[in-house]
Amino acid sequence: MHPDIHLALHHARATELRAETEPRPAPRHNLRTRLGWTLIEVGLKLATRPRQPVPAH
Repeated sequence: MHPDIHLALHHARATELRAETEPRPAPRHNLRTRLGWTLIEVGLKLATRPRQPVPAH
């Protein structure tokens, strides 16, 4: 492959990769969904945690 063509392809691909990695704001419903599932996960962990006996006084 000719070096100029290789360099041009490299620059084009680098531009594509940079465009893919630019930060984008998360959609509002996505944040709400993640928060909801996190709360469900925490609730399930609390509900299934083995109970420790309360020491008698």
